[in-house]
Amino acid sequence: MKLLRVGPEGAERPAVLAEDGTLLDLSGVTRDIDPGFLATGLEDLRTAYEGGELSPIQNTKRVGAPVARPGKVVCIGLNYRDHAAETKDELPAEPIIFMKAVNTVVGPTDDVLIPRGSQKTDYEVELAVVLKGRARYLDSPGEARDLIAGYAISNDVSEREYQLERGGTWDKGKSCETFNPLGPHLVTADEIADPQDLGLRLWVNGELRQDGSTKDMIFGVDHLIWYLSQFMVLEPGDIINTGTPAGVAMGRPGTPYLRRGDVVEIEIDGLGRQHQRLV
Repeated sequence: MKLLRVGPEGAERPAVLAEDGTLLDLSGVTRDIDPGFLATGLEDLRTAYEGGELSPIQNTKRVGAPVARPGKVVCIGLNYRDHAAETKDELPAEPIIFMKAVNTVVGPTDDVLIPRGSQKTDYEVELAVVLKGRARYLDSPGEARDLIAGYAISNDVSEREYQLERGGTWDKGKSCETFNPLGPHLVTADEIADPQDLGLRLWVNGELRQDGSTKDMIFGVDHLIWYLSQFMVLEPGDIINTGTPAGVAMGRPGTPYLRRGDVVEIEIDGLGRQHQRLV
């Protein structure tokens, strides 16, 4: 199933996109696509959907982030071999972890705000993993897959000066407002046969900048969930951004960073497409 939230900011309604393109109302099943629903409501939704119990709703011009009020956004740095090579970094022996503020999460077509004075706002197409179960000290990566609610597109927008040149941790270059467009859909895990075989692409003003595959991940999705569970408790609704392939502006000398008026478009196989304007 393809789950989404539609409507004005702060007043989104939960919906599911049917195979024929019809938008179906989930309000009778859940008030929102939030951590509580992801933990306990997916099977009820599947029963209602397959039983034809959901009513069509009028399409809307705005699609919000497909997950409401995530508990945390955990990110993995330098997790693609070609990205590590372009930034001239050694392959990490263990996953590099940083966090993004949860209020960075916005809709897939919402404007992205360039921070005041920023000269190095950058883009990163990423596969996002959304959890439906609690992960605490998992014994092996094999336990991870059953805890995944689904997958979505994430743009891990980054301000490189704040991230790398101003001291401290990466978080302050990652947590500026609107710095995590998510969606358009949360595609349930059963629709993605292999999360390690998905193409990822990103364009800036129509120019293809990133063209990679999740096959190039250093640490795969299951390994990341297992690894993170050794250091923090992951809860339903938590989002994991799993890293970006080569092609970011930071890794391509002479490539301009994002400026006001630029348009970023992103797609991942099976997960839909994003479109953002920089303002």
